[in-house]
Amino acid sequence: MKRSVAMMACVLSGALMIGGYSPVLAKTEAKAVSATATDKDGAEAKTDAAKADDKKEDTAKGEVLEDGVYSAEFDTDSGMFHVNEANDGKGTLTVKDGKMTLHVSLASKNIVNLFVGTAEDAQKDGAELLEPTTDTVTYSDGMTEEVYGFDIPVPAIDEEFDLALIGKKNKWYDHKVKVTNPQKEEADADAAEDTAKATEKKDSEK
Repeated sequence: MKRSVAMMACVLSGALMIGGYSPVLAKTEAKAVSATATDKDGAEAKTDAAKADDKKEDTAKGEVLEDGVYSAEFDTDSGMFHVNEANDGKGTLTVKDGKMTLHVSLASKNIVNLFVGTAEDAQKDGAELLEPTTDTVTYSDGMTEEVYGFDIPVPAIDEEFDLALIGKKNKWYDHKVKVTNPQKEEADADAAEDTAKATEKKDSEK
């Protein structure tokens, strides 16, 4: 009899221990699940934010300038190939029907052709080479000089692209260039403002 009572006591004690442990175990598991869910939500939120930033950046890069005339910086990867010092590293960017063309005056007449692409492609049959114009630049001391200039098609603002060149030695060279910081020309902006004012006055007179 005593032995049976003792065994029952052991069984009851074990049951109480399991009962006491189960809620603790359940709470621990719940916390683990909650933490995992929180981490997952946080990771997804960060991913969404990163995607939004990337989309915003892509949109900014892909933004099309409105038609007009701008000054823009012309950056190259070579000190031997650059805008004439008289023009402070800038060219004239013309935007028409969404297409952009940058006119730059170079440092001399040593570069005789440009090609939008690689030097290899420039030497293929049918390659459309950019022909030079003869520009007159005026330096800070008042002196003038005739140099070659080029009208360069620009695929996008703030994005590097290939531009090959050939000089008087008849050898093609690869370069990377980028057009940045377009600023609407004041004369063009003033003309647009005058047009807007004239339209507004005309409307008010009706």
